[in-house]
Amino acid sequence: MRHRKSGRKLKRTASHRKATLSALSTSLIKHKKIKTTLAKAKETRMVVEKIITRAKNAVATEGEKKNVHARREIARYIKDRDAIKELFTEIATKVAARPGGYTRVVKLGQRHGDAAEVAVLELVDFNTGKAPEKPAVKPKAKKKEKKEIPTGEVAMDKK
Repeated sequence: MRHRKSGRKLKRTASHRKATLSALSTSLIKHKKIKTTLAKAKETRMVVEKIITRAKNAVATEGEKKNVHARREIARYIKDRDAIKELFTEIATKVAARPGGYTRVVKLGQRHGDAAEVAVLELVDFNTGKAPEKPAVKPKAKKKEKKEIPTGEVAMDKK
C-alpha cells in the first residue's frame, strides 16, 4: 500500500516519469499552455510551480551569482536553453508580485480514444483570452482544364 506517499506514478518508472514531467514543463514554459491528461497536468503543475518560484526568487535578489546558480538548478529539469532564458526574462518578471499559484488546470472532459480525462494546463498571467492565431492560408490555384479527347481515337489506341 502507498499510504502517505505523495505524487502519482503515472504507470512509469522513475526515470521515465522524470523525463515526462521535464518535457511537459518545458512545453508549458515555451507555449504557456498545454493539453494533456488530468493526472499528468496535476503532477506537472507541482514541478512547474517550484521551478517558477526558484526563478522568481533569483531574479528578485538581482545577485548575479545567485542567478547563475538558480539557472543551473533549473537546468536539471529543463534542458532547453531558450526555455530557461524565457523563464528568467519573461515569466519570472511577470509573476514577481504573485505569491504563488502560477498555473491553472482546466478540465476538458474525456478523450474519445481511451476515455481519459483531458485537461489544459496554462500559466495564469499569460492567458490572453483570445484564440490562437491560425497561419495564413494561401488561395488555391485554379485547376487546368483537361483537353477532351474524342472517344473514337481512345478506343483505337487501346487496341
